[in-house]
Order: sequence, then C-alpha cells, then structure tokens
Amino acid sequence: MKALKTLANGLLKENPTFRLVLGTCPTLAITTMAINGLGMGLATTAVLVGSNAVIALTRKLIPDKVRIPAFITIIAGFVTIVQFLLQAYLPALNETLGIYIPLIVVNCIILARAEMFACKNTVFLSILDGLGMGIGFTLALVIMGSVRELIGNGTIFGFTVTANLFDPAIIMILPPGGFLTFGILIGLLNKFTNVKIRKTGCQGCSMQCGVSSSNKEVGAQ
Repeated sequence: MKALKTLANGLLKENPTFRLVLGTCPTLAITTMAINGLGMGLATTAVLVGSNAVIALTRKLIPDKVRIPAFITIIAGFVTIVQFLLQAYLPALNETLGIYIPLIVVNCIILARAEMFACKNTVFLSILDGLGMGIGFTLALVIMGSVRELIGNGTIFGFTVTANLFDPAIIMILPPGGFLTFGILIGLLNKFTNVKIRKTGCQGCSMQCGVSSSNKEVGAQ
C-alpha cells in the first residue's frame, strides 16, 4: 500500500508541475511541441530514478554537512549519461532541447526529491518516488505541449489535426502562450480537484512586521 501511494503521489496530489510548481523554466520553454515535452519528461524521469536510487543507497555514508554537493554530483553524473545517450541515439531531440538537458542538474524537482525523500527512505521506495514524480512531470509537459502545439500549429506530435480547419494562433507557441496555458491548466486542475485555499488574514500571520495586534485586526477588516 505504501509503495503504491508513493508511486501515485507525483501523478496528481503532488504533481511537480501543477501542484508544487517546480521546474517551471523548462516547462514553459520546451513545451512548444508535445514531442519536446515527452523527451524532456523522460530524460528527467531517468535522472530522477537513478539519482534517487543512488542517494538512498549511500544516504548513511554521506556526511550531513556535504549532502547537497554530494547530491548535485550524483545528479550531474546521471544527467551526463542521459545527455550522451541523447546525443548518440536522438541527436535531433538533443539539439531541440539544447541547454535544458544540462540544466536538469539544477532542476528543483530532482534536488527536492533527493533532499525530502531519497535521503530518508529505502532504495525501493526512492525509486518509486522518482518514477512517480517523473511520470507526473512528463504528463504535465506532454499536456502543455499538446495544447500549445494544437492551437499554435494545428498539429500534435507532428501530425496535422486542425491546421486545415482554422488558422493557428501563433501566440500559443510563443512565451506568452506558455504562461497562458500554464495558468489555465493549473486553474482547471484546482477547480476540478476541489483544492481548498485557506484564508487566514493578519491573525494567522507569523511574520514580525512591527504592526501591533490591534492594527492587524483593523487591517484585516
């Protein structure tokens, strides 16, 4: 049960893109086409699974004071392997993704899972966590890429769908289209999954802003 919950956690409840809003830079930059999103998602998944496994395996050997540099070194090793494989077998995709493949090293998703999960759990659960988060990230990128490619180019995965029905909206494959698609998808997900937003006002604020309690209450009203 715990293994299944760990695997499914990254798909919706803690989806790294739509829930945790991590890895936003590559999400917005490379999702002009669905195939780019799929390639980036699978590359990130491979790094997630590999780095999580090694970090979980060596977590008791890594001194706490150097754990972040050690995590980054492990992650960089797997990113290098993935980049070499892309250069050898998928050179066109590697060229399209460009600098965003090396930048997986500093992707917040991977470092966050290493720090929050892999260094505290078993190898098996860490692999499942990396796989779940990776699949969730991949799905998010493919959905965003499909929407932007369909509306902005009239195709999905390069196959013509609506290009002959109406003129594509070029803005969707430009940076503004990325932000627009990202915001709408997050809004729809929150709407249909009934996400509750807690409203606390100044009474629930823990920051020491120098405002007295009475003034906070007046401001809250």
